Amino acid sequence: MKFRIKAMFAGCALVLGAASTPALADGTSPQLRSASFVVVSERTGQVLVEQNATKAAPIASITKLMTAMVVLDARQSLSETLRVTSDDIDRLKNSGSRLRVGTRLTREEMLNLALMSSENRAASALARYYPGGTRAFVNAMNVKARMLGLADTRFADSSGLDPRNVSSPRDLVRLVSVAATYPLVREFSTREERYVKLGGRMERFGNSNPLVRDDTWQVGVSKTGFIREAGRCLVMQAWVRDEPVIMVLLNSQGTWTRTADAKRVKAWLETLDTERVAALAPGSGG
Repeated sequence: MKFRIKAMFAGCALVLGAASTPALADGTSPQLRSASFVVVSERTGQVLVEQNATKAAPIASITKLMTAMVVLDARQSLSETLRVTSDDIDRLKNSGSRLRVGTRLTREEMLNLALMSSENRAASALARYYPGGTRAFVNAMNVKARMLGLADTRFADSSGLDPRNVSSPRDLVRLVSVAATYPLVREFSTREERYVKLGGRMERFGNSNPLVRDDTWQVGVSKTGFIREAGRCLVMQAWVRDEPVIMVLLNSQGTWTRTADAKRVKAWLETLDTERVAALAPGSGG
């Protein structure tokens, strides 16, 4: 697999590389299996490694990060009760849901389930209850994307089930970085589990990203996604060696490939030694 390394850091020291610096033959670069990806140092904005990073593609439930921001921007009451209706049933992909028609949850609970467990009916209900309804909500998503300078990004629904929801890895870095400024997005997207009362009993919902339950990870923002057109996707803000890093991994075909790729990136950054970093610095021989 061929991709480019643009910059690396060891500890807190960032070393910039030339844009055309190739991956080293000795295996320094992480061998990732996602079709498109980018890893960026959030502190400096430098790209650490990328492949197909400006190519727009379906993003599935990564969409819900924008959904959450639009909901929170509207400043509607988080304690207002929303009701799941037949309009929230997925008739495009026929995906299932434990939120049956008639389920009543607060906007805060819907937002939590949409971010943490990627609940599609919760995301749909959030859009329906927006001023002007779903159409106005999707329009607000696209307006916010333009305001953020996301040139490769378009939205067609609030859940990500529609493959017309597209973005590029570079755009998603910006999206994750902005999402991280919302305290509730950080809290809900990284929460391990939540119990919600459904049909008279408490139901457990877990996080769709197993890495938030891994003590070796420090995750600030997390979102997974999957539809057939997008493959398995994962975006995260995480800390490696006390440095904030944004990882965008799109179109992984194996069930565990996206999380395995994230682990490969983390291991790569943690094991870089001074000699290898120096080899990638501008003007180095070889």
